[in-house]
Amino acid sequence: MAKTNGTKSSFLPILIIGGLFFIFGFITWLNGILIPYLKIACELTDFQALFVAFVFYISYTLMALPSAWLLNKTGFKKGMMYGLWIMALGTAIFVPAAIVRTYGVFLAGLFVVGTGLAVLQTAANPYITILGPEESAARRISILGICNKAAGALAPLVLAYFILHDGDALIANLAHMDETTRTLTLDELARRVINPYLVMTVALFLLGIGINLSPLPVVKEEKSAEQAKNETSEKTHILQFPHLVLGALALFFYVGAEVIAGDTIIRYGLSLGIEMDTAKKFTSYTLVFMVVGYIVGILLIPKYIHQQKALLYSGISGVVFSIGILISGGITSVIFVALLGLANALVWPAIWPLAVRGLGKFISTGSALLIMAISGGAILPLVWGKLSDVYDAQAAFVVLIPLYGFIMYYAIKGHKIENWKK
Repeated sequence: MAKTNGTKSSFLPILIIGGLFFIFGFITWLNGILIPYLKIACELTDFQALFVAFVFYISYTLMALPSAWLLNKTGFKKGMMYGLWIMALGTAIFVPAAIVRTYGVFLAGLFVVGTGLAVLQTAANPYITILGPEESAARRISILGICNKAAGALAPLVLAYFILHDGDALIANLAHMDETTRTLTLDELARRVINPYLVMTVALFLLGIGINLSPLPVVKEEKSAEQAKNETSEKTHILQFPHLVLGALALFFYVGAEVIAGDTIIRYGLSLGIEMDTAKKFTSYTLVFMVVGYIVGILLIPKYIHQQKALLYSGISGVVFSIGILISGGITSVIFVALLGLANALVWPAIWPLAVRGLGKFISTGSALLIMAISGGAILPLVWGKLSDVYDAQAAFVVLIPLYGFIMYYAIKGHKIENWKK
């Protein structure tokens, strides 16, 4: 298992990585408000608007292995600095995108932001798993999850204040405008993102310098008995570890479910006739429930409940809440969508240590494979968007049931499989 140099307390490294997870959350969950915002500003369908999530999350799949290569060349600290600078470039692209009000340029900026996050995530997630014993890794990741989702709850509210403070009136007025006035109004709406994203650009650039100057310890590889066994085993490539491959698939489904719960809830509320002034807060409610779930994980794992059991209960509650969305109506069904945050909270923290267990020399490639699974957030929300356009927004949530069903399978059996023949 990888270890950090020296005997110093891991408190400061965890604090620094916690700051990075705050940034992950703030940038990632801006998508919840960007989707309805760009739907209005660029005049999109639900399916088209959800390419915000697709482009953002597909960058993880495309850039995870290059990120691992970059980190091997630069080391973690410099790699994190470059990751933050890449994100700064992506947020800067929003300025010309807003000026020309072109959806493709916005998507290009989101892809670059996602690329920077892929570098940071590839470094930070394995890093936090080795700052303590494996059996409590889910607890440490839960602590960081609070940083992540607290930022995520704050982000859409902050951005909505700048770009959609008059959302209901704007939507109502657009329907009665002539073509020229409508175009000028939408141009003005698009330019509202310029100042917030310029601030983010400067902040990310300065944070990159700060990370490079921070006292994060150097990470070394120390082989455990299980890892040493795997390094001398007959396994020659990463796909020969079923518990890792199935874990990546479970993460693919989980991230898809998490993004659907967080990024479609505002659009779903609007489809029910709820005013924008109220609906724009819904993503934050989902993330507040995730924070509650993380707190539960911190209190209970591993003293009272094993992380495998936490994963099972998460899958079960996800199925129950998904059925609740489908059979209820109005604000009650919106609450069930928000409650998915509670079901989702412990899935990532629980799957990660189960999936990378005993990979030995394959640990870096295995970590990159798990990061690539974040592409579930790119693909599965598009399924929701197409179902929403063809049927309706409520019926589209049926896609969640098989996703949580597979998470239950991984918790019960999938994580135990060490050979494809068994």
